[in-house]
Amino acid sequence: MLLVTGATGNIGRDLVRELAGTDVRALTRDPARAADLRAEVVAGDLEDPSTLPAVFAGVERFFLLTPGLGTSGVANALAAAREAGVRHVVHLSSSNVLGHPMPMMGRWHHEREELVRASGIPFTILRPGGFMLNALEWREAVRAGYVLDALGPGRFAPIDTADIAAVAARVLTSDGHEGAAYVLDGGELMTVAEQVAILSRALGRSIEVREPASPEEIVRSRFPAGAPPALAEALLETAALMRADVEGSRTDTVSRLLGREPRTFAAWCERNAAAFG
Repeated sequence: MLLVTGATGNIGRDLVRELAGTDVRALTRDPARAADLRAEVVAGDLEDPSTLPAVFAGVERFFLLTPGLGTSGVANALAAAREAGVRHVVHLSSSNVLGHPMPMMGRWHHEREELVRASGIPFTILRPGGFMLNALEWREAVRAGYVLDALGPGRFAPIDTADIAAVAARVLTSDGHEGAAYVLDGGELMTVAEQVAILSRALGRSIEVREPASPEEIVRSRFPAGAPPALAEALLETAALMRADVEGSRTDTVSRLLGREPRTFAAWCERNAAAFG
């Protein structure tokens, strides 16, 4: 039995689809949101340890994704998995843990990684960089004809979350990945302006690229309702670091594990064009 936590999120849904034909269980706090998933759907909450014994019963391997900034969900999941005799955990972390010095975003993920390493359960860690999916945060601005660019000349290789799910499925269903930490990138190093140009072609309309007027505008562009001070500080720190990285870097991990090139940002834009109105 394979268990997918975060099964109703973007990566989780794609992962459940990738695992079609296997014995897969999907964990969700709200089973109604999982009605379309072709899996055994179980209700539970990683923040409520009392719900987890039934969730992990009979599970051999599981995918661990926890939202937010805390570590309690990770600790609870690992304790329940250890009690159930789970043989392998595939943990979703972040490439931010590789920063020197490690940024705030990386430190939060590093704390979770350390719990996974100390659990005694054989593990694989996935460390994706920026998601193509983050471009959906531009939707309202794009409808008004512009995108705020906090990264300027900074280059990075955004990855399609569907590729993250495909890698997770490969690692969950094959041997030889225990102890590995895989950095996952897309296949193209781009600036935000270059991404916007690709999106503009997909939508068939002009989109202006604007510099943010203030740090507060950068935070609002990601969190329109506001963000806790620590999260806002971490976001601004990450933006500054990415802006300074004018060369960028990428790995061949996705192509090496999947035997194909990563999905392109142009294909992502075509697939998601309707979301921009």
